Amino acid sequence: MKLLRSFEEFVFEAVSWLVFYPLTVWRIVTRPLTTLAYSDAEQLDPEDRRYDDALSPPLLLLVTVVLMNAVGTMLHVSDVQATSKTTAVLFASPQNLALFRAIAFSLLPLVAAATFLRRTKTRLSRQTLRPPFYAQCYLATPCCIVLGLGQAIFRRPEMPNTVGAALMIAGGGWFLVTQTRWFHSRLGVGWPDAAWTATWALVRASAYLVLLLIPIALI
Repeated sequence: MKLLRSFEEFVFEAVSWLVFYPLTVWRIVTRPLTTLAYSDAEQLDPEDRRYDDALSPPLLLLVTVVLMNAVGTMLHVSDVQATSKTTAVLFASPQNLALFRAIAFSLLPLVAAATFLRRTKTRLSRQTLRPPFYAQCYLATPCCIVLGLGQAIFRRPEMPNTVGAALMIAGGGWFLVTQTRWFHSRLGVGWPDAAWTATWALVRASAYLVLLLIPIALI
């Protein structure tokens, strides 16, 4: 009976994603600041009642990465050639690649959350890092979708690269503008300061990703 109930909960949870995944993404795209504030408020609820009407931010980001991998497979995007033993392990299975991409995209919310704590002079700990990190995972999800689709277009020879480039530029612009608005409202700073903070956080996250990719490509 315990096994059957566990399976019942799993089936219900998996099927509910069909409703709450697009609903959560729509909320992020149309009302980003409201959705980020919703994530902060959910952190105050009991653990078993958090994100009852949405997908939790890290789960949403992970599901998005898996979906983007599936989209690349359906579009028959050519596989990247492994240049080292580590990359061969990463490309050996979709699960390994999805997990790595989820960690890579998590650098965006991690750096932004750490920047927010530093600017507010809040002690860095798991407890203080969780709320801004979860909120920023919501913001990183549309960015993951746009980059995944743009990359798939770039790697399809019959598709114009200008479409992929325009899609990625539009997604990056939306991300920076929304990030700037978030820093402006949460830090109470001027627009130039908020824009610089958002841009610098994105640059640092990109630099950390490059530093992560270098040893992976060589070892």
